[in-house]
Amino acid sequence: MARRELEPHRVVRLEEDAVVLLDQRRLPDEEVELRCTSVAQLVDAIRTLAIRGAPSIGIAAAYGLALASERGEDLDLAYAGLVGSRPTAVNLRWALDAMRAEPTRERAEELHAEEVERCRRMGAHAVELFPEGARVLTHCNAGGLATGGYGSALGAIRAAAAAGRVAHVWVGETRPLLQGSRLTAWELEQLGIPHAVIADSAAASFMARDEVDLVVTGADRIAANGDTANKIGTYGLAVAATYHGLPLVVVAPTSTLDPAAADGADIPIEERDPGELTTRFAARNPAFDVTPAHLVAAIVTEIGVHRAPYATTLPRATAVVQ
Repeated sequence: MARRELEPHRVVRLEEDAVVLLDQRRLPDEEVELRCTSVAQLVDAIRTLAIRGAPSIGIAAAYGLALASERGEDLDLAYAGLVGSRPTAVNLRWALDAMRAEPTRERAEELHAEEVERCRRMGAHAVELFPEGARVLTHCNAGGLATGGYGSALGAIRAAAAAGRVAHVWVGETRPLLQGSRLTAWELEQLGIPHAVIADSAAASFMARDEVDLVVTGADRIAANGDTANKIGTYGLAVAATYHGLPLVVVAPTSTLDPAAADGADIPIEERDPGELTTRFAARNPAFDVTPAHLVAAIVTEIGVHRAPYATTLPRATAVVQ
């Protein structure tokens, strides 16, 4: 198929009377836009994963707060509803806090543009970490859908592919909601990058057969010491990668860093409805897990490539894109 880049306005945008987003629940079978004409509707869209990915939900929330401000609504109530919609991703609170002093559509659009630019810079920095002909394994979705238009982990893969360094991408299906097989595979198809979906439980066996060169993921929150929260299953990938001598690289903007969290124990882990797994048996359904910093080979932000000890090498505050 013809290459079709995912433009930022297709992911999420603010129109005159609504926050409009590409409904990720309907992909890859249908491309349907969802119009959220109230903060309550936007909160529901975030909670039900119509829009997901740490930077993207932050951008959507910024647009929601701008819309509430234009209508003269109570901004404290709007803020409280939005910030509580999902607990693990720190970008949500970061974006809303950035909007408090200037809750305008211009400021929200500026934040959106900054996040996309951060991702492009991350991709440029990350290319050096990809060997020639890399066979890459990625987990969940950290592409344009998750970041407002370009991608963190998938942005790094895009940049490396453009530099001729990527031979193939293995896409973990990502239980329980299949963000890998539904969303990441769809984005790679749009970009024309060779890929195949694998069961999450098959990843270690592909590593053992020497069919993986590195693992690249995004993050929803990174603690001060480099412990990293990402979609459930990432921790297991990190353990398997370390056992097989493979690097796990985390690619995330500085808006994902949380210096107030000393380590992974300070990161709240969202538990979703067990009915997403089964409606017959008792179940637990954590949406994220925490990968200890010592299992992470490098963390890439828009500032550059950071290596352990992350407590000293990670930036302490979000950078401002010039």
